[in-house]
Amino acid sequence: MTPIAIAIVGAQPSPQTASPAITFRLRIENASGGRVHAIALRCQTRIEPRGRRYTKQEQSRLYELFGDVSQWDRTLRGVTWAHSTIVVPSFDREIEVDLPVACSYDLEVASAKYLHAVREGDVPILCVFSGTIFTMAESGVCMEPVSWDLDASYRLPARVWQSAMDQFFPGGGWLRLQRDTIDRLQAFRGRQAVVSWDEAIDRLLACERSGEPV
Repeated sequence: MTPIAIAIVGAQPSPQTASPAITFRLRIENASGGRVHAIALRCQTRIEPRGRRYTKQEQSRLYELFGDVSQWDRTLRGVTWAHSTIVVPSFDREIEVDLPVACSYDLEVASAKYLHAVREGDVPILCVFSGTIFTMAESGVCMEPVSWDLDASYRLPARVWQSAMDQFFPGGGWLRLQRDTIDRLQAFRGRQAVVSWDEAIDRLLACERSGEPV
């Protein structure tokens, strides 16, 4: 089996994309020194929440995802972020390639909930690889699977995800609502003569805190 090793050497918001993404820079090494014709590489990107500590504010924002801190010994589990694929071109001993990983600001998606909640420090990431390695032999093209235990860890600065989001939603985010909820919220906006959705929701929250009727 071709001895392939992969390391993540950097990450940055993906430039010129139609939707938010982060580009991870992969360094791929072939310890045998032989020529690799190509690799059809698949990657499952996971968040490993147990790999860091959390502030009180982060614990509060993560309540919906993991429950109360007293439960975290049972509930603090890995979160799947994305599945990605790339084709690695021909190389001999080493090559660096970019792996784009799509980002979502849909707060019903577990990875978005986590990344939205963590504002400082690093996010522990684990990339688990699979796929097919293509090499050349006298008989022609040879195919072999990527080793089942090939993975790479990385500590993604939280600001990288925030920067990727800010390219598309500066200072904001998205909430998915049912149509009838939108209709009622729009009617509330009209009755209160408020201009923006933010102001309408702020006013509803203020009414809830004060106990005033809506």
